[in-house]
This record gives sequence, C-alpha cells and structure tokens, in this order.
Amino acid sequence: MRYDVIQPHRGEFPEPIAFTRGTMLRVGERYEGEAGWQDWYFCSTPGQEDGWVPAQVFRLTAPGVAMALEDYSARELDVEVGERLEGARVLGGWCWCSRTGGESGWVPLACLRASPDRA
Repeated sequence: MRYDVIQPHRGEFPEPIAFTRGTMLRVGERYEGEAGWQDWYFCSTPGQEDGWVPAQVFRLTAPGVAMALEDYSARELDVEVGERLEGARVLGGWCWCSRTGGESGWVPLACLRASPDRA
C-alpha cells in the first residue's frame, strides 16, 4: 500500500536493535503511552543496543526470555511531509515503509495517510 506522509518523523535511536530469527531476547517493560502502539516491549540481546520490539516477532520461552520468530530491525525512517512511501507491514501502530531507491524503516501510522493513488 502507498502512503503519503502527513507529519514529519525523526527516529530516536541511532543504533536500533536488530536480530535474526532464532535470536534469544531478554524481554523487559511493555510500552505504555501513545494510543494504538500496543504490544511493544523493550528488549535486549548481547551485542546490541536495547530497543522496542513488537510482540508479534517473538515467542516467550520463559518469564522475561523470548526467541525471535523472524528477522527484525527497529530502524525508524526519517520522513518529511509530502513524501510518498510504500508500506509493507503494519504492527502496533507503526508501518514498515520504503522509499523509491530502497531506504526503509518504521514510521508511526499517525504520520501517514493511505494514498489515493494505490498503483
């Protein structure tokens, strides 16, 4: 789906957490805040900065411990009003978006509007 950016967004984490399927994670606090951003947890794994991870990409194996079900990156995409992006996946109030040319990352859905040009 194509989206038009209606609000600018700047990522807050210069070195976002990223991991591959099967990585073991330490699962911390559940995000409490912005409406619509459900099921994000502050996670850690050795050799990475801690970061927010959607519950859909891991499975708890013990209290506070999980295994990644898929590859994941918490990279956010910096965007400006008027840009057009291609959205690939929506999780917990965020959309994984790409620009023409390949740069991609998470953008809050509140910053996007479905483009009337769906081609």
